[in-house]
Amino acid sequence: MELDEKTITRISVLAIILFLGVLAFFIVKPVLLSVIGGLLLAYIFYPVFAKVNLKIKNKTLAASIVSIFIVLILAVPLWFIIPLFVQQAFQVYVSFQNFDSSGIVKALFPAGTEQFTGQTIAVLNSFVSKIVAGVFSSLGGVLLELPIILLHLFVISFIFFFALRDGDKLKQYMVELSPLHKNQEKILVSQFKGITDSIVYGQIIVGIVQGMAAGLGFLMFGVDKALLLTVLAIFLSVIPMIGPAIIWIPVAIVMLAQGNAPIALAFIVYNVLIVSTIDNVIRTYLIVRRSESQTSTVVVLLGMIGGLFVFNILGLILGPLILTYFLTFLKAYKDRAVATLFRE
Repeated sequence: MELDEKTITRISVLAIILFLGVLAFFIVKPVLLSVIGGLLLAYIFYPVFAKVNLKIKNKTLAASIVSIFIVLILAVPLWFIIPLFVQQAFQVYVSFQNFDSSGIVKALFPAGTEQFTGQTIAVLNSFVSKIVAGVFSSLGGVLLELPIILLHLFVISFIFFFALRDGDKLKQYMVELSPLHKNQEKILVSQFKGITDSIVYGQIIVGIVQGMAAGLGFLMFGVDKALLLTVLAIFLSVIPMIGPAIIWIPVAIVMLAQGNAPIALAFIVYNVLIVSTIDNVIRTYLIVRRSESQTSTVVVLLGMIGGLFVFNILGLILGPLILTYFLTFLKAYKDRAVATLFRE
């Protein structure tokens, strides 16, 4: 079957586009996650930009003001926090170097044989030493790659600014490229926006706020290594079904063991009334308000864990988003809706 000139031209154009697309991917690949990070930040702070743009009609000036403001509220605290965090982390590392689990093992297994106790102590000591060494090896790698990290931060800031300023143009461009029917496109965009909002705002942002609230409790009640515990609490608050209770409950137990019963009780009341409320009330309200359909906790958890391995820290957001988007398309296929999605 002979191909007419129009078909040959179309195939040639598609081949050129595909070839250039592959080359573009390899060019952007080293900074792809930074580009995505900048776009996600722009998505999160676009409502702030929109309000500023109502007062200041010049989009470049409005985007500049928002960008400078965000950089200041993120960079200035980190400038003071990072040295203190490194200091506390090093102190923990030194204390774990001399870690001896014999007291813990003997308390847990008082009737254990001497051979069993000795082997358990050796295994536990080795396990803790390897974990601590691995964590601090990673921190050392971060310091060695500081110039590359700064370059990625520059890319994120660059993308963030232009995504804010030209957000409408970018959205229009994506709409023009979309092969979907307008009606189906609106439905999918609405679903994806609800999913994105429920994960970004309901899971990530609220998790960060909850972890910071737990950190404020550590500071208020004079907990040792409060900054290090706050970072751990923030990380655990972002992950569903875990939360900062894994941090503050052992801290409360230590307070009670040290004979600080009144302080420990006040600490527990603070975490139950304040920290847990953020999770049980505010997170639920935001997810219900921003998403028409509930995103499965299992999907979010699996997405975060898998995304963490594939995309590092950014995977906490990308993992559940990709997994949920895939399941949404899969449901459309199951409902035989995909065949009617595309333009003729």
